[in-house]
Amino acid sequence: MDDKGSVGKISVSSDSVSTLNSEDFVLVSRLGDETPSSANNGSDDEKTGLKIVGNGSEQQLQRELEDVLMEPSVTDTGIGPEPGMESPDGADRGLLNTTASPVPPGADPLNESSSEDSPGSPIPDEDSVVFSQLTYLGCASVNAPRSEVEALRMMSILRGQCQLPLDVTLSVPGVSEGTVRLLDPHNSTEIANYPIYKILFCVRGHDGTPESDCFAFTESHYNAEIFRIHVFRCQIQEAVSRILYSFATAFRRSAKRAVLSSQQLAPLTPDSDLFTFTVSLEIKEDDGKGTFSAVAKDKDKQSFKLRAGMDKKIVIYVQQTSNKELAIERCFGLLLSPGKNVKNSDMHLLDLESMGKSSDGKSYIITGSWNPNTPQFQPVNEETPKDKFMYMTTAVDLVITEVEEPVRFLLETRVRVCSPNDRLFWPFSKRSHTETFYLKLRQMECKERKSPASDVLYEVVSLESESEREKRKTTASPAILSSGPSTMVPSPPEDDEEEDNDEPLLSGSGDVSKECAEKILETWGDLLFKWHMNLSVRPKQLPALVRAGIPEALRGEVWQLLAGCHNNDHQVEEYRTLITKESPQDSAITRDINRTFPAHDYFKDTGGDGQDSLYKICKAYSVYDEEIGYCQGQSFLAAVLLLHMPEEQAFSVLVKIMFDYGLRDLFKQNFEDLHCKFFQLERLMQECIPDLYNHFLNVGLEAHMYASQWFLTLFTAKFPLYMVFHIIDLLLCEGISVIFNVALALLKTSKDDLIQADFEGALKFFRVPVPKRYRSEENAKKLMELACSMKVSETARPDFMDNFEQRYLLAQTP
Repeated sequence: MDDKGSVGKISVSSDSVSTLNSEDFVLVSRLGDETPSSANNGSDDEKTGLKIVGNGSEQQLQRELEDVLMEPSVTDTGIGPEPGMESPDGADRGLLNTTASPVPPGADPLNESSSEDSPGSPIPDEDSVVFSQLTYLGCASVNAPRSEVEALRMMSILRGQCQLPLDVTLSVPGVSEGTVRLLDPHNSTEIANYPIYKILFCVRGHDGTPESDCFAFTESHYNAEIFRIHVFRCQIQEAVSRILYSFATAFRRSAKRAVLSSQQLAPLTPDSDLFTFTVSLEIKEDDGKGTFSAVAKDKDKQSFKLRAGMDKKIVIYVQQTSNKELAIERCFGLLLSPGKNVKNSDMHLLDLESMGKSSDGKSYIITGSWNPNTPQFQPVNEETPKDKFMYMTTAVDLVITEVEEPVRFLLETRVRVCSPNDRLFWPFSKRSHTETFYLKLRQMECKERKSPASDVLYEVVSLESESEREKRKTTASPAILSSGPSTMVPSPPEDDEEEDNDEPLLSGSGDVSKECAEKILETWGDLLFKWHMNLSVRPKQLPALVRAGIPEALRGEVWQLLAGCHNNDHQVEEYRTLITKESPQDSAITRDINRTFPAHDYFKDTGGDGQDSLYKICKAYSVYDEEIGYCQGQSFLAAVLLLHMPEEQAFSVLVKIMFDYGLRDLFKQNFEDLHCKFFQLERLMQECIPDLYNHFLNVGLEAHMYASQWFLTLFTAKFPLYMVFHIIDLLLCEGISVIFNVALALLKTSKDDLIQADFEGALKFFRVPVPKRYRSEENAKKLMELACSMKVSETARPDFMDNFEQRYLLAQTP
């Protein structure tokens, strides 16, 4: 095959390897390591995605290690016990719980094994690599199972604390369906085992540190509810690289080839040798808040519009659209190069982040990170002249189970590079570039194969894209219009909605696109220009625009203007002082931080930037407002603000909402004002939805039982972000009383279901189905339109609401 069909060899750091499951895995390189070009002529070992580190050649190192460490393979077909540990309190706000005392064989009180498999029984053979002269140093519970930093820290702790090291032999399987086993070095009986699909991450100690002779892996324990790290020391330091090599092989290789059915392996006929694939490319850019949003494509020139210097991700969707299904086993190379018609040697490897089937099983999705500041990518990191564009080439190398050689799909697309300060608010035709490929295969004879496998295998005869086919036909006969086969080009699959089960929607759920119609952005641009001329007066057309929703890309700026935080230098300086002070509520804040927006990438990592900023804001406010301090639920509002502005500005807007918008009043005097709001809501229900009000009266359901979170967190705790952001738009423009509008809209739209429910059923309906209903952007839009049309707020009917308040106060008077 030519360069486009050939496959470069890949070599990355062997410091850490992680896997998502038996089908999906990630290779993680240590920062600072150079990623070699895919064109290097590496050995077969390099194809695995890991470079063996040691003195002398890799082949020599491997032979030496085999002489010293490798024994005949041993295995088991069952699942045995794991070493159990007592874990004392960890450091760093509960991130890790540590122990350095391995238990003796068979003493695990948390044994998940089948009763048929005893830990001390001999085990039959399987395809595995066995390493001896290892010491087990212990295990610990972890909350961040794929964090290399935390894994190395735990490795250091366990190595220093271990008092009773346990000599073990380690068996690492050769395929992702296998099991890692700890064996007694004296009699080869099993001590514990860990299925590969449960192992999430494998890391070695860094060179030049006391842990350079150690390695560790993390695993999900008890159906992924608990994560643990296991740490080992090698008596022969050079063995560490070989062990990580074996783990990477296990993560990567599948045993599916050996179990394909005879029907699947039926020989191809002359009429069935052509397979059609569609391959789609998305480019995503970092928005600075932990989210990567798909960039737009110019409607006319069909070019991606990028910003210089911004971190990016490449996402490839591969979908087979004709013939019998070929099983994609893995991707081992995602490559990029400026220009078109590039040579294989010009392609540069990106760091793979994830790969695997989509949730609907129809597509195979590969994601890689792209640092545009890398010298090789400089041509696509420099601003292009106005109305000009350039080409960029992306390639993905896939291993297909039935095909002897890897297959490379190559995409050429146009890009435009703009200033990082530009606001990219163009209308777009679509977010992806899609190409159709035609793969022609031929069944191989046994003597032709490079591997001795007994399966029916195929070789690639040709691989041609639709663009290449059209170009060839046009060149051969310019007067004849080409008429290639009609194929449907799927767009990248949308994320499936979560199953409608009994689990509540996680806070921080839902994507919010920054794409917006050009006309709307022009209208907002004109308004902001006039508003900045006189910030003391809100433009007349502002309320109408806000009711339709502020464009996501403008929310940070508009929210600060609405809150009056455009001149808050004093508050910024005060914030920087506040975060240095101790908070009496530090433990409560710390407890709530990792429970805030767990569904959002920016906040889900313990010790990450998002949680760190959130902790500082909540701590600063608790010191700033001594009367209220930190209130449970406050962190959700702070998180919403942090997604749109730096933490200093987010703190300033939080203070404004608490003081100027009256949110802090809800927490004062034993929640007196909050109970008044419940009274007002029920009176509004009595007037606007009397049948539902009467039903709640009959079943004994009161407003405080379902609406407390609505008022105290401003709906930020459980509802999807698209709806949450729109509610904050309205709140900052019209005041906290808009909560009544949203609450009544929710009750109206859910009335039919709620009237059919009893007390328990209604509470469950509020907790689970109601928030999930608004995962749909269309449903959320309709709800907010209804809320904006209801004239029930204090601004619309001040006398009416005041009357409710007076009636409530009279009712409380003895």
